Amino acid sequence: MNTTEIYLIAMGIVFTVPYLIWRLGRTEQVAPLVVVQIITGILLGPGVLGNLFPAYYQFVFNPSVVQSLNGVAWWAVMLFVFLAGIELDLSQAWVAKKESALTAGLALLVPLIFGAAAASFINSGQMGAGWTGPLAKDWQFTTGVAMSCAVTALPILILLMEKLEILRQPLGQRILRYASLDDIAIWGVLALILMDWERMGKQVFFLLAFGVLSWVLRRLMKAIPAADRWYVALIWLIVCALGADWSGLHFMVGAFLAGVVIDAKWFDQAQMDLLRKHVLLVMMPVFFLSTGLKTNWAIGGTLVFVAAALLLLASVAGKLLGVRLAGRILGWPAGEASVIGWLLQTKALIMIIFANILLDKQIISSATFTALLLMAVASTMLTTPVVSPKLMRMKNQSA
Repeated sequence: MNTTEIYLIAMGIVFTVPYLIWRLGRTEQVAPLVVVQIITGILLGPGVLGNLFPAYYQFVFNPSVVQSLNGVAWWAVMLFVFLAGIELDLSQAWVAKKESALTAGLALLVPLIFGAAAASFINSGQMGAGWTGPLAKDWQFTTGVAMSCAVTALPILILLMEKLEILRQPLGQRILRYASLDDIAIWGVLALILMDWERMGKQVFFLLAFGVLSWVLRRLMKAIPAADRWYVALIWLIVCALGADWSGLHFMVGAFLAGVVIDAKWFDQAQMDLLRKHVLLVMMPVFFLSTGLKTNWAIGGTLVFVAAALLLLASVAGKLLGVRLAGRILGWPAGEASVIGWLLQTKALIMIIFANILLDKQIISSATFTALLLMAVASTMLTTPVVSPKLMRMKNQSA
């Protein structure tokens, strides 16, 4: 069979297997389709499928096919991160800046501290060697893993709150404010981790050029017809991603920055929601598969699971404690802090994207990446079963 035929077989697997598991298994209450796609990507990777059926794995996921899949995955995740940047609305956070800053700050800082402690323990040699990437400095590894524990996946959070029917309610809008502020901090810390002193001149040039071109773009977007804005926006996305990657940051950092300077009000909200759903439906499953192909159990399956459990504990406990502290300071009603904390600990896509960048830049090893991936899946699967009864109790108390 030629490469095209094998590529189409791989694409068929990517779209068929997760859908059948999700639909026939009725996993929606525990694992939405997005989570099933991520898990399927892990199962199809070298650690599981590659071990069980090595000949089949090498035939379907040969280097030519993987490279072709990666090209689709790169564009998919660029679009997804770009849309997340556009949808980031900080105006509401500014209206309630004291409450938003305090809650978002504690929701980020406490799991960051817990995650740093977990990362330091993993990196100390107590769990063996091989967790850090070949180009990582200790502070980069610790900060990167710690921030992975503090991440909130804003796009997945929106999907979960839509399902729980609280997205348009005051509670849902407050949670979006907190998550939006944390999103800015997360990408800022990532840019700091990726700063390369040897390439600092390029990075300073990129940031200066980005600032000037952003001003030009905003004036242009206001002047051109609405029908032209998406075309211009996509060209802008490519330019920023290329500039960021050229400067030594990462094309996903450029994609996020490209979206942040664009106002969502320049586009029809229904069209943007539809585009996000179509990107998730049509393209992101390929990214999940390419992510699964990067998993590695070389250090030992048991140790990888132990590391994932440690990181999950740091992430969930840190997020819940941070939000509970904010709730006590601000005098929230009983039970509210727990609901907000559990929703904000949702990881999934953004943490997986974050971890992909750390792996690409050789700051973490494949084993650490696998542990972070397992942690992201587990944290997201916990959210709906835990939050649903809590929301029901809150409604009964207020009735």
